[in-house]
Amino acid sequence: MDSKKIIGIICLFLAVLTLLSMGMLVEDVDKNDILVVKALGTGNIKIHTTTGWKWQGGGDVTHFTKRFQFWFSSKSDQGETGDQSLKARFNDNGHAFISGSASVETPLTEDMILAIYDKYGSQENVEKELIRTVFEKAVYMSGPLMSSTESASSKRNQLIYFIEDQAQNGVYKTLSRDEKTKDPITGAEKTVTVVDLIKDSNSPLGVARQEVSPLQTFGYKASNMSINEVKYEDKVEEQIAAQQKAIMDVQIAMAESKKAEQRVLTVAKEGEANAAKAKWEQEVIKATEVTQAEKRRDVAALDLETADLKKQALIKMGQGEAEKRRLIMAADGALKIKIDAAERILGRFAQNFGQQKWVPEIQIGGNAAGQVSGSRAADLMDALTVQVYKQLGLDMGIKKN
Repeated sequence: MDSKKIIGIICLFLAVLTLLSMGMLVEDVDKNDILVVKALGTGNIKIHTTTGWKWQGGGDVTHFTKRFQFWFSSKSDQGETGDQSLKARFNDNGHAFISGSASVETPLTEDMILAIYDKYGSQENVEKELIRTVFEKAVYMSGPLMSSTESASSKRNQLIYFIEDQAQNGVYKTLSRDEKTKDPITGAEKTVTVVDLIKDSNSPLGVARQEVSPLQTFGYKASNMSINEVKYEDKVEEQIAAQQKAIMDVQIAMAESKKAEQRVLTVAKEGEANAAKAKWEQEVIKATEVTQAEKRRDVAALDLETADLKKQALIKMGQGEAEKRRLIMAADGALKIKIDAAERILGRFAQNFGQQKWVPEIQIGGNAAGQVSGSRAADLMDALTVQVYKQLGLDMGIKKN
């Protein structure tokens, strides 16, 4: 065979061999990867935590993940396709399967990575043998700290905290005791095992730990745990439904009571408002009547004042008239009054006197009798005049100076 052909075949073989071995010479490290390289022949370990192409040299490589989501979910689209939920048992002997996830961070120091590599050898083993085992134990130890119904309602947030805290820092040291309680459905008395936490003043949380968590030992940090489902067994579901119904009934009763109280307050307020309105209406009537009474009083007072003034005026007028008459009497002795009185008396007398028949209609004899009668009548008139003047105190004579 031609030497040139032999050289060409050798070059081609070396090229193919080079291409085939390229995957064993260098390794691409992603930003979320940790690369552990075990050198070919020597077995020396090289750890890479930064991104980029790293020399492999045909050695054995293992990838760990810097940050990953640990799933213990019952949902097929979260983690593995099968049900990975964790079983819990509560202090009333009720059971449930808890589904959720937690975020886990891998330590980046070489000594911790080397310890993880030596102990578990791969990321898959870390998740199955370390992370899952730790969370199974944390769930198992958190269940007895509450009842089934409490885990579904009043202590649900505590359940999440207890699981996450015990997974990261170690399970609690506890003391169990039996306690009698009533079944929420049947009302029958039953015995449950209550777990009390043992206190430790030197612990940051104030609770004693049974052991240090393996996560802490290997430098892992679990956080942001969430629960997406708690699937209780049938009898527990019945208890929870009964309790929720009882709570709902109580809330409805409280709401109705509040409404009733509000109605009472409303009616009371309306009554107060109506009473106040009626009172003010009466006050208005009273004020009106008082105003009218005051007006009448003022008018009466003014009328009385006017009457007093009128009385005083009449008195003054009477006093003036009396004084006038007194002065007149003092001046002429009431001559005019006396004369007027005399005229009235004598005039009345003359009128009546003239109607008398002093001379008979038929006379027999001479005129002497008639003359005598006329003379007597004149005398009578004179006598009467004198009598009147005398009674009135009139002096018809002309006084001398």
